[in-house]
Amino acid sequence: MMHKTSEPGGLRTLHFVVALTICCLADDASATTVKDDGSPATSNQQRPFTVLGTVDREGTSYETIQQAVDAHPGKVIFIPDGEHRISEKIRLRGKGGGLQGPGSIIQTNAQHPIIEIENASDLAIRDVQLTRPEEASTTGFEGILAINCQNLSIEQVRITDNRTQSAAIRLHRCQDSRISRCRITNYTRIGIDDRTANTQLYGYAFHCIDGTGIGVTESAGTVIEFNHIQEFHLRPTKEIRDKYRLGSFSKKNPQRPPGMNEKVWEAEYVDNWHQGSAILVSTPAVTRRTQIIGNQIINAAQGIDLHCDQVIVSGNIVENSFMGMKAMHGSRNVLITGNQFIKNDLWAIGLMPGATSTEGNTDGGSIISNNIISQFGHGDSNWVWGNNRSPLRFDRGQIESNPPLTDVLVQGNMIDVEGSPRYEYSVIIEHGATAPRGLKFVGNMLKPGTGGLCNQPYPDLNSPPGPGPTDSK
Repeated sequence: MMHKTSEPGGLRTLHFVVALTICCLADDASATTVKDDGSPATSNQQRPFTVLGTVDREGTSYETIQQAVDAHPGKVIFIPDGEHRISEKIRLRGKGGGLQGPGSIIQTNAQHPIIEIENASDLAIRDVQLTRPEEASTTGFEGILAINCQNLSIEQVRITDNRTQSAAIRLHRCQDSRISRCRITNYTRIGIDDRTANTQLYGYAFHCIDGTGIGVTESAGTVIEFNHIQEFHLRPTKEIRDKYRLGSFSKKNPQRPPGMNEKVWEAEYVDNWHQGSAILVSTPAVTRRTQIIGNQIINAAQGIDLHCDQVIVSGNIVENSFMGMKAMHGSRNVLITGNQFIKNDLWAIGLMPGATSTEGNTDGGSIISNNIISQFGHGDSNWVWGNNRSPLRFDRGQIESNPPLTDVLVQGNMIDVEGSPRYEYSVIIEHGATAPRGLKFVGNMLKPGTGGLCNQPYPDLNSPPGPGPTDSK
């Protein structure tokens, strides 16, 4: 609970109380606290901030959560039910400790993350709710930012209205960490995607929707499991596009880059103004050993975006994201299996080299198996991308020096269609010097689009299991 003390002028100051008890979980019926009137409180009433795992019953009053954290390094602070407003980030460091409890932490300062964890190990954030008021909801900062951490656990945390061009939860340079059973709601914002520094492909900046639910960079051994990531605040409608001039250039360089489409350059407008991802795992050739399992993704731009190696993507449901998932920029050994992709509009699964793919950072050696793609072309973004797309796409490099995507097994997948298909081909395989090589299709059930199964002559994409044809171009 929080004790109130009267101040001059009738104001009250709330003090955080840290009670050191051996009984510290919120559902512990044997623990008691003290009400404001001095009488014992029953276990189902609001608990004080409690340091877990101690036997000392002395209580100490603190004015901020940060003071309680600093006074008890390595201990888990229980956050009681109720709203707890902060105007600076909560800083967690060192070994052990963390935050736990049903309370809601409200960050009123848009210039700070809500929680920042740095140089920590064996630390846990559990059960807390993190949010921002409307006036601070649009931010450039995270709900939880973790840097240089090991064995970090973020479990059953709810993050609402942290609308950022960064990520609601971001791990950077973390090892063997887990994000599990969290619920992230309304994480995107209106922003500017500035690509003027890329003088080879882009050279412009444009108005966009942007934001990421969970972002992981320069990390290894990350588990992202059973999270709900959903966006209801900003949807890709014509009204939203027109209101915020989405897709329109905000600036461009004096010279058009050699890889930039001339018509787009002159029109100063792009269709890909719905940016961001529900889950982004990035940093090619560095980030590896990632498991993305059993997540529910609703109304994202890109459901899952991978630029990394040794990844398992399994048991996820991605609904109404214009792009179900992609792996590029040197993504190797990606296993995509047993997922549901529903109401995607540009593609459901795409593999391709990216601008950062090199001979030492190639794409391929991957498997796409036992996925179901349904209601393709029936998402919010169909009006943007039209009906001439494909559920499966295997692309060439973005620049001529990119080595081709190589060696991908596509087996046991289904494209389910009710009524007329809203796609041209089931599969698009790009042509050219850097076109994909070594693709093998076995035992799929792919319904032809309005143009057929594939955009080029290709061995039977629906061949039965067993020895099958392999493209060896």
